Amino acid sequence: VPTTAGTGSEVGRAALIVETETTRKVIIFHPQMLPKIVLLDADFTVGLPPHLTAATGMDALSHLLEAYCSPVFHPMAEGIARQGMVIVRDYLIRAVANGADLDARTQMQIASMMGATAFQKGLGAMHALAHPLGAYHNAHHGLLNAILMPFVLQANRSVIEAPLASLARHLEVGSTYEDFLAWVLALRDEVGIPHRLTEAISETVDVPAIARAAILDPSAATNPIQFKAMDYERVLRAAMSGVVDSAAI
Repeated sequence: VPTTAGTGSEVGRAALIVETETTRKVIIFHPQMLPKIVLLDADFTVGLPPHLTAATGMDALSHLLEAYCSPVFHPMAEGIARQGMVIVRDYLIRAVANGADLDARTQMQIASMMGATAFQKGLGAMHALAHPLGAYHNAHHGLLNAILMPFVLQANRSVIEAPLASLARHLEVGSTYEDFLAWVLALRDEVGIPHRLTEAISETVDVPAIARAAILDPSAATNPIQFKAMDYERVLRAAMSGVVDSAAI
């Protein structure tokens, strides 16, 4: 019975454990961790404040988007991801603006569940970076994914430009990669997501250490491009400065 609409863990087969001594997030997978019954009741989410509604909703979008961009062949997951993003387009802003909007809350629960179903196809660099950043700095996972999103898209642009142009047309937000990126930036702004990583993490970020941890994260394996440490460092520094174009590889 989920009380947020973002992680989709109610249909997942994984769990995250933070090793406090090493500040690592360790992922555990097992088919028997998959729940037998899931109850989606939007009444359980109406008390979620706007900033958490936004962060968890953007987490759902990050799952859908990274699954869609993953190079792994899985047509069903790709279709689920595309339609899940339509739901986010239509209902996330409504859910943030009015937490008592049960229709929007219900639809975001569906989008969240679809995201976790779709990411069986894989995730990518957003999550590979968000996991160690969250472990090192105790920052909200969904918020980190939301902040990192445009910078990771730019870093992957050389191989995802055509798929995201297609997605822009499907979402009716334009017809090009640039149109899709503009939609992401506008959506983040509309729901109150900070633009720069330094707005969410006040401590000094050990960029090389986070980059090394990102390479080892399971999500890194299904990023559209196999990033090296220097690539992750470039994305991090771009996210810290807020200059989206500087993330391009």
